[in-house]
Amino acid sequence: MPHGLNTGDSAWMLVSFAMVLLMTPGLAFFYGGMARAKNLISVLYMSIVSIPVVSIVWFVYGYGVAFGPDLGGVGLLGWGDWQFFGAIARLLHGQIPLFVYSLFQLTFAIITVALISGAVANRVRIGPWMVFGVAWVTLVYLPIAHWVFSDGGWIKRWGVLDFAGGLVVEINSGIAGLALAIALGPSLGFRKEGPPEPKNVPFVLLGLGLLWFGWFGFNGGSALTDGLLAANAVANTMMCGCAAMLTWMIVERLRYGRFSRLGGATGAVAGLVAITPSCGFVNLFGALVIGVVVAIACTYAVEIKTVAGYDDTLDVVGIHAVGGMVGIAALGFFATGRFGSSTAGLFYGGSGALLGKQIVAIIAVSCYCFVVTFILGKIVDRLLKMRPAAAGEVAGLDTELRID
Repeated sequence: MPHGLNTGDSAWMLVSFAMVLLMTPGLAFFYGGMARAKNLISVLYMSIVSIPVVSIVWFVYGYGVAFGPDLGGVGLLGWGDWQFFGAIARLLHGQIPLFVYSLFQLTFAIITVALISGAVANRVRIGPWMVFGVAWVTLVYLPIAHWVFSDGGWIKRWGVLDFAGGLVVEINSGIAGLALAIALGPSLGFRKEGPPEPKNVPFVLLGLGLLWFGWFGFNGGSALTDGLLAANAVANTMMCGCAAMLTWMIVERLRYGRFSRLGGATGAVAGLVAITPSCGFVNLFGALVIGVVVAIACTYAVEIKTVAGYDDTLDVVGIHAVGGMVGIAALGFFATGRFGSSTAGLFYGGSGALLGKQIVAIIAVSCYCFVVTFILGKIVDRLLKMRPAAAGEVAGLDTELRID
């Protein structure tokens, strides 16, 4: 046994890795249940195929770019730790095996790519999507992960708080979804027919259950220990998800006089998104308020697309980008300075400096992600016809996957 290994923490991190990996099939069901029936298998596949595509990139060079020693000391990119084809099973990251830490971080990269697919569901071909996934992880996810998660990254060194990926996963995927949706253009039926009604609500609710379960590993595992910090993150995750779900349902009832088939599930996801960056730094009261605020914000955010004219098919922008921004900004107010970090927000005796840093980080990540993703989307579409021909889109993308 390597000296310094904590077997309890290692066991928790292995369980957390498995829980977060399960979130990607959960997301596939969540998205698949909302998609048009003629695109169901394609939408499921876009999430599932992210697992092998991103994993190979991660083990070949991805971990080294995201978490290797900082290149040039400027906090923009990692370079090194190209050890995954060598004998590294005995190496440690703190008190857990490096293999376990890397696998856990890998699952974050996987689900971030899968999340983007919801913004362009029903109008992207699988083959070009896989190529886009490789390019996007390399040029967008890995640098931003280094900025935020790596000790050498400029955002982390500056003191910005992001416990489990509000910037890296949520805002990153939401803004990438916006950029790709604009780059590829709206679907043929956008504004000509109603939004896709959920064709399989049991799939949506099954997906929500798997996502919620995995989110405890997503947030609790980010503590890298099985102790009090993980417990605080898990409790806050439960509180915020519940508060957001109920708030969304109440807002729907007040606005439309009824509950929708999908609203409560969407509200829960919004709450889970918003608490992701905050869960290790706030208390239960903060988690409750964040859940209420994000549900109200996102119920209106998902409607912006019809006015602005971008076709975010399954509301990735309205839920993940906006929800992540709420969670990141909320730390400027609700960080207690007692859990996970000694930096406090405005409501707990801190200065406005933290809020300013959080907002700058949101802007920096959003701008970089949008520009690079838009360019990548245009290039891949031009070279590989990422978007199908009109006839194929009308027939449904599942026709590409049929063998009969």
